[in-house]
Amino acid sequence: MRFVTTLAVAAASCGLVAAAPATGDIQLNPGLRLVKTSEDDAGSWVTEDEKFEKYTSKGIGFIDITDISDEEVLSALSTAPENATALVSRQAITYPTTLTHVAEANSLISRVSNTNPQSWLQTLTNFNNRHYRSTTGTQASTWLYNQAVSIASGYSAITVSRFTHSFNQPSIIVKYPGTSSNLIIVGAHFDSTAGATTARAPGADDNGTGTVNLLEALRVLVAAGFRPKNTIEFHFYAGEEGGLLGSQAIFSNYRTTGKRVLGMLNQDMTGYSPGGRATVYTDYVDTAFTAYVRLVTTQFTGATPASSSCGYGCSDHASARSNGFPAAFVNEEPFGTANPNIHTSRDTYASIQWNSVLRHSKLTVGFLVEASYLG
Repeated sequence: MRFVTTLAVAAASCGLVAAAPATGDIQLNPGLRLVKTSEDDAGSWVTEDEKFEKYTSKGIGFIDITDISDEEVLSALSTAPENATALVSRQAITYPTTLTHVAEANSLISRVSNTNPQSWLQTLTNFNNRHYRSTTGTQASTWLYNQAVSIASGYSAITVSRFTHSFNQPSIIVKYPGTSSNLIIVGAHFDSTAGATTARAPGADDNGTGTVNLLEALRVLVAAGFRPKNTIEFHFYAGEEGGLLGSQAIFSNYRTTGKRVLGMLNQDMTGYSPGGRATVYTDYVDTAFTAYVRLVTTQFTGATPASSSCGYGCSDHASARSNGFPAAFVNEEPFGTANPNIHTSRDTYASIQWNSVLRHSKLTVGFLVEASYLG
């Protein structure tokens, strides 16, 4: 995750993206990537290493748009959030203002604990890093795939698959089938960074915590024999720190293949919470779906969540939104009191506040039970 600091952005041209460097420049620099830092930013060609140096290390959010060819998606990425409603409206439903499956959700929430998440996070942070271009980042993906397969083995209808990318680290998708093909998605990125592909980046909070929240929710649903109406997918995204690479590729595929997504809930950093309550983010999300998520969060965490904003390209919900799917983002803490250790070697297992992780695991289960009946 990248919290966005205020910066001046050069005025963009009228085009959706920057004019590409001269052909010769691209041929001489085949590793260049085109990234945007705001709607008005026409884009800049940078190296992979420059992504961290110029943006991540300075708290500047960005989206790597190099591989995006869909003009509507590019338009959404260049349109202010309040004006970018056309794509999402195609998927929109009316979200309820009251919750009707609280008792069922609470029965499953009673099974949630930190026992497995603590073990899983220890393993995730033991990798030198989970950088999307490192050997250990690919190894972490393999471990995550195997862990999901093991958990899902309790229900033979569940499928676990790798979604491969142009870089070596695959994303992981767990499909928990319902009686409807409509999708409810919970997502979290599992890669980490502190700069170079060899740099120590335990990524405990960013985003090992969100990753283990999803694994714990999957474990609870399988153990309880839960059978949803809507199909549920658990997404573990690769390459978020490189500019939302994994999630953008997945949601581009879902847009192209006509998937119907009733809601995507992103969780990125859930283990550092001085304020003691969850935070619902209000920018680059679907307003109606976010209101529903706020209702769910209040119910299943026992407290009204804080509100905050995190800016352009701060996490994977932006990929769902730009491809026309209703998305919401919940994490541990408002922007102003965010974890100061992310993207460094100090983001360690020892720094995690486990009461916050437990809060978000319960929220994930409660959300999945309630949302499985949407539509």
